Amino acid sequence: MRVVAVVVNWNGGDDNLRCVESLLEQRPALAQVLFVDNASVDGSREKVAKRFPGIEVIDTGANLGYGGGNNRGFERALELGAEAVLVVNNDLTLALGCVEQLVGELQRERRGCVGPRVLFRGERRVWAAGGVLTWRQNLSDLRGFGREDAPEFQRTLEVDYVPGCALLVRREVLERIHGFDDRYFAYTEDVDFGLRAAREGFTSVCVGEALAFHAPSSATGGGYNPRRKYMMGVNSVWFLREWGGRREWLRFCLYDVATLPLTLLDAYFRGHAKAVLAKALGIWHGLRGRRVTAETVRPGGTPLW
Repeated sequence: MRVVAVVVNWNGGDDNLRCVESLLEQRPALAQVLFVDNASVDGSREKVAKRFPGIEVIDTGANLGYGGGNNRGFERALELGAEAVLVVNNDLTLALGCVEQLVGELQRERRGCVGPRVLFRGERRVWAAGGVLTWRQNLSDLRGFGREDAPEFQRTLEVDYVPGCALLVRREVLERIHGFDDRYFAYTEDVDFGLRAAREGFTSVCVGEALAFHAPSSATGGGYNPRRKYMMGVNSVWFLREWGGRREWLRFCLYDVATLPLTLLDAYFRGHAKAVLAKALGIWHGLRGRRVTAETVRPGGTPLW
């Protein structure tokens, strides 16, 4: 199977180097690695181009977000004759043999999206072994998040969606659903992608034996930070508009919105109050019809970051 990898970068620093190196070490070799740069200003684009002259660099000229950047990569990958496209966060590395294991699963009938078990970098804790819709906080859960790695996460099973940090997708899926919905900008676009693929009859699978390592949310400042929580707040509302009914809206209001005051109180003592306020602001903006934009999430885009 001819596989082309897509790595999107926005000021990703040296994480890019580790990521691309792990892709080039895969055997059988990938057909091509596409490095999509969303107008970075930290010199990371230049470092990658100098270190890996054999890969193709795509300059978007603006911060298109994770979805928009990957869609540029999808277009080019299909032009190159890719039978499958591997989406990889620039703060993720793949263990040797990971792609080969994913390809083996993707070649099974009706498989549309597959991904590895992902551990926190340098730890034996699970970041995600697939994704599960809950319609509660953030609407979905990363399966196994924060738990010690164990055999239950090392087996292959169908999931609601494959997290977009490490996603191998069949060409036919991209041709039918046309990539990520870039209106999400970043976060939740992978959940939406999995549901749209399922609507077309394709399954999503976590290949537990395949392994990757992740330093999550590096581009937006790390895990529990205001910018990330704001984007998740906005996008939760838009996702509900697309996929939710009365029951799903009620669950979201009970488990996510109504708990914000208690969450804020707890976060205040943990030093994360701004992140909770940003989540509330994001939900409010989503309800008012606003979308996440590059201008909003730039440093200083709001007083919260």
